[in-house]
Amino acid sequence: MSIKSRSVGAPAKGPEPLRRSKEAVKAASLAAAYELLTEAGLGGVSFDEVSRRSGVAKTTIYRYWPTRSALLFDAVMQFAPRLQTPATGSFRGDLTALALGLAQRLQTGRWSSAMPSIIDAAERDTEVAEFQSRTHAGMMSGFSAIAAQAQARGELGPNFDVSDLTAAIAGPLFYRRWFSRQELDDAFVRGVVERALGWDSSGHG
Repeated sequence: MSIKSRSVGAPAKGPEPLRRSKEAVKAASLAAAYELLTEAGLGGVSFDEVSRRSGVAKTTIYRYWPTRSALLFDAVMQFAPRLQTPATGSFRGDLTALALGLAQRLQTGRWSSAMPSIIDAAERDTEVAEFQSRTHAGMMSGFSAIAAQAQARGELGPNFDVSDLTAAIAGPLFYRRWFSRQELDDAFVRGVVERALGWDSSGHG
């Protein structure tokens, strides 16, 4: 009985390697970068580590993001929790709701644990400083949004400086989260809002 043999030297065919789409590759890279950032801080993020965790070749990651800061900015914008813009019908109500939401995120969000390492590195690295500035602006954008709503309702004057009010509210919350380590309870947050509104009422009505 004759036996048909396979051609000598012909490799056995196995399953085709999985090929990911461009979108899937970018999503895996961003997810890995954000996970590393929130787990180990800025120092834990490198192209080598992102490649290892995501399974995406380092050369491919470089193709989409030429710098670590560019990669991290896109990762934070996609995965960091964003505060919803309140719509209570009044500026005081919106401001209180936004501040309470920010306090909750500072205490429970993975993103807030990475912030000290970013702020520290920004003191010595201009690229990181730019990344920190852009991400912070995104985090604080809700204050400008509710101020614009209040101006449209006539509650605030056209020259109201929302940056001062943002600092008056975010400052005490950041202090308790990263320095004094005290609880950011609702009573404290509401008190911060009331004091901030009384401190600068020049833009009202």
